[in-house]
Amino acid sequence: MNKLRLSGLALSLSLALGASASAQDLTVGVAGPMTGGEASFGRQLKNGAEQAVADLNAADGVLGKKLKLEIGDDACDPKQARSVGEKFAGMKVPFVAGHYCSSSSIPASEAYAEGNVLQITPASTNPTFTERNLWNTFRVCGRDDQQGGVAGAYLAKTYKGKNIAVLHDKTTYGKVLADETKKAQNKAGVKEKLYEAYNKGDKDFTALVSKLKVNQIDVVYVGGYHQEAGLILRQMRDQGLKTTLMAGDAMADKEFASITGAAADGVLFTFGPDPRKKTTAAAIVKKFKDKNVDPEGYTLYTYAAFQVWSQAVAKAGTTDPKKVATALKAGKWDTVLGPITFDKKGDITVVDYVVYKWDKTGNYAELNAKPGS
Repeated sequence: MNKLRLSGLALSLSLALGASASAQDLTVGVAGPMTGGEASFGRQLKNGAEQAVADLNAADGVLGKKLKLEIGDDACDPKQARSVGEKFAGMKVPFVAGHYCSSSSIPASEAYAEGNVLQITPASTNPTFTERNLWNTFRVCGRDDQQGGVAGAYLAKTYKGKNIAVLHDKTTYGKVLADETKKAQNKAGVKEKLYEAYNKGDKDFTALVSKLKVNQIDVVYVGGYHQEAGLILRQMRDQGLKTTLMAGDAMADKEFASITGAAADGVLFTFGPDPRKKTTAAAIVKKFKDKNVDPEGYTLYTYAAFQVWSQAVAKAGTTDPKKVATALKAGKWDTVLGPITFDKKGDITVVDYVVYKWDKTGNYAELNAKPGS
């Protein structure tokens, strides 16, 4: 009987210790479209977050606590994103890396602000995200007024005298990017021949492509996501149009080429200088490649979001989100993207978009010449 009691006490103690160790874990989040049409970008965010958490835990965690990663799926839907934000806030998560779509990041950020959660988006480029004087919003990527400026300057210089069409998908991301591109090329003295909208999720672009054909469009700029852009491209080729397609950072995933096939050859898009080629990222890129993961697109941006957060926590000596936010704006942080500093809004202080070009093998690379130069 005594042995049984001792055994029971030992088991209880073991369970208590296990629960105590688990309670010491610090839960952090990553959120994005893990399902739906933009799921390939959700995988980028997830891959970056998982590697960052693994590396931080291997280096004794954050303030002596191991990190536990919670994944939120918003499917790029604003209402679902708000629900994800409320869930993380309810869990008292101090930090979330996310979201991908601006139409998700913006409503989620309000739930995070109310629930005392610091948000660093790796990928949401709509200016509004950091323009609302919220204490908790940061991004490690650029903005659409910057990206559109580069795209518009490139179009004005490269396609002056040609017929240009500007399209957008009516989303928070797509419309603003298209409008900023239009504004920049207009400022450079080039006027588009067509300005049209379509709906995100559309599959049949026959009427739109016919309009491009009638107007003899030489280059079409698409403010939208890779699924619809890929279908527009294929349907242009099906109707015999050789029109060049240009778009934004939502093309930075090889799934685009799986939609278009060889038709991707010659497609242009804007994105930051390839982080995979930075010397600051070499060791981390090797870790990804050893696991047969290509850290393209926003993978390394997500990794960088965890880096700046963890360094700011160490500087502040606490995970308290408001104190960490203050530290973030006051410091300089070493990341796989290079050194990062933030302005008072939570935007990075150095941004440099470049133009990329797809080839017929399904790969993309930076163009040698800097746009607008």
